[in-house]
Amino acid sequence: MKSTLHLKFILLYIILGFLSIFTVASLSSTLTTHYLESSISGNMYQSANLLASNYLPDYFSKTIALADVYTQLNGMSDYLNSDIWFVDNEGSLLASAKSGDVSYAPSRIENFDPAESGGSTYLTGDYHGYFNSEMITVIAPVTENFSTHGYLLVHKPYSQITDAHSVLMRNTYIVILIIYVLSFIILLGVHFLIYRPLVKITNAAKQYASGNLDVVIPVNTQDEIGYLSASLNYMSSQLKDMEDYQKKFVANVSHDFRSPLTSIKGYVEAMADGTIPPEMQGKYLNIILFETERLTDLTRDLLTLNEFDTKDLLLDKTDFDIHEVIRNTAASFEGTCTAKKISIELLLATRTLYVHADRHKIQQVLYNLLDNAIKFSNPESTITIETTPRGDKVYTSVKDYGIGIPKSSINKIWERFYKSDLSRGKDKKGTGLGLSIVKEIIQAHNENINVISTEGVGTEFIFSLPLTKK
Repeated sequence: MKSTLHLKFILLYIILGFLSIFTVASLSSTLTTHYLESSISGNMYQSANLLASNYLPDYFSKTIALADVYTQLNGMSDYLNSDIWFVDNEGSLLASAKSGDVSYAPSRIENFDPAESGGSTYLTGDYHGYFNSEMITVIAPVTENFSTHGYLLVHKPYSQITDAHSVLMRNTYIVILIIYVLSFIILLGVHFLIYRPLVKITNAAKQYASGNLDVVIPVNTQDEIGYLSASLNYMSSQLKDMEDYQKKFVANVSHDFRSPLTSIKGYVEAMADGTIPPEMQGKYLNIILFETERLTDLTRDLLTLNEFDTKDLLLDKTDFDIHEVIRNTAASFEGTCTAKKISIELLLATRTLYVHADRHKIQQVLYNLLDNAIKFSNPESTITIETTPRGDKVYTSVKDYGIGIPKSSINKIWERFYKSDLSRGKDKKGTGLGLSIVKEIIQAHNENINVISTEGVGTEFIFSLPLTKK
């Protein structure tokens, strides 16, 4: 397909070149010849008419002698490089002057007809056979006292027109050749700088459409073509990352659903076929309940994240007391903290502190951060929640003194389904989506959340919210 297109392109260019040369050779040649004939004959007629009107009538009035006429005719012959004949009404030669030795003036012009040129101002040919080569001839009447007494004939070799025509056409052909070569260079530039990159971009786009995202378009320029290539490369990399993420997401969801479902199915079948005796079914029912809660939490978290992905999340922002939300959220973990002998310390800047945000979503952020802190805190330790107003922001910190996060995992904790190796022994029930939800909610408020952690020492999460004076 590509080679066929190249052949068509070359063939079209060759045809264009031949058409250009043919047009110039035919149309331009004819127009140039006509122009040269008109121009030269016009100059000849103007000079002949000037002499016939202003000087030669004096010959018939006997004012000047024939010798004077010869002098004038010789001067005009040299000036026009032409043969000049001065004849009477019958065509009899009165005087002549010639520019070379190849022609002669007859004593009388046979069948002389001053009107034989018709509507034209000049004649072409050998003029009744008196010349051996083609000539261009003009005839100017000589009048005296409103009567025509003779005629002045000027003959110029047609070869002068042919020579001038050859020079002009040669220059024209040279110009056409230069234009042809320059246009070929321009077309080559268009081919290599525009056409071939566009072909590569088109082929790459077809590959992307068919699902092959590994194709990379070479970026060799800094112009619009290069920018388009770089943009498509970036798009393909993003699509590939998204495709990899989707595969990983599906694999993680499948794994997290399959494990509790397999466990539930196994225990139910064991109870149904009597493998598990009735006196032990209560223990395994609690396990089934635990796995069911895991599925419920996973489904809820997935639906929450889906709200952000589909951009259907509408924040219901109001002014509320962040300290009240912190107290209520901390109180909800009283039972869990008592079992692990963990205390929650509240370092609140003031009695009340109002922020402008979605109360329910911020409560979910605090719940996930506290739940995370409790899971990874050591028994008989303390979790600190602190608020700090600074400028037009309120910074809320949730700090634990637990196992901490390894440096290699700091940048990964926001990824969906990510669980560090240290968390696998602690967080049996976690979905790996809590921190992803936290970051999505804070970013939806156009705010920031940061983490500071040292392995074996503890972890601190700090997020900001807009302060409201109330």
